[in-house]
Amino acid sequence: MGKTHERIDGRLRAFIEAQPMFFTATAPLGGEGTINLSPKGLTGSFAVIDELTVAYLDFAGSNAETIAHLRENGRITLMWCAFQGPPNIVRVHGRGEPVFRDDPRWDGLMAHFPSIDVTQHGLRAIVVVTAELVRDTCGYAVPFMTYDEDRDLHGKRFAREDDESLSAYFAKKEHIASSIDGLPGVPLPLPPLPRTGH
Repeated sequence: MGKTHERIDGRLRAFIEAQPMFFTATAPLGGEGTINLSPKGLTGSFAVIDELTVAYLDFAGSNAETIAHLRENGRITLMWCAFQGPPNIVRVHGRGEPVFRDDPRWDGLMAHFPSIDVTQHGLRAIVVVTAELVRDTCGYAVPFMTYDEDRDLHGKRFAREDDESLSAYFAKKEHIASSIDGLPGVPLPLPPLPRTGH
């Protein structure tokens, strides 16, 4: 039923790149810490960098649990489900790292997301994940669901923010600079978005 893959390529890569959404799961090291599970979407915000590396854009939101957990311990699992076509579930278990706006790798990584207008969604970081275990399973119990289109609400909400106002917005939120469990989250104030390339 389940199969382990040595790399993200071929049919496996085509499957995950075709999915309109995926999920991320992280947790702090402490046994009493809060486990986090997040849905991710927006067309063009996920990329396969190479056979063992994927990345996605981390946009403005009400918390920063994933970033905080990755800064503490790096553990992350990504999951894609087939809601259309043949049943399938793919999980990438690995180590993740948030790359922030002032990181010298920023422009090189952003080149993998050519369709994204970084000024529209309050982009905070690029999460880069190195795969340690890649598996797919049957997904027989996942229901059929149809994808209509991306919601435009996120873009409309954050397109009116600049770097300064976005930092002010984050500063008012309880769980951006630190997680629910008090771990360091997004460093504030945000560095300005690089104006070269993307």
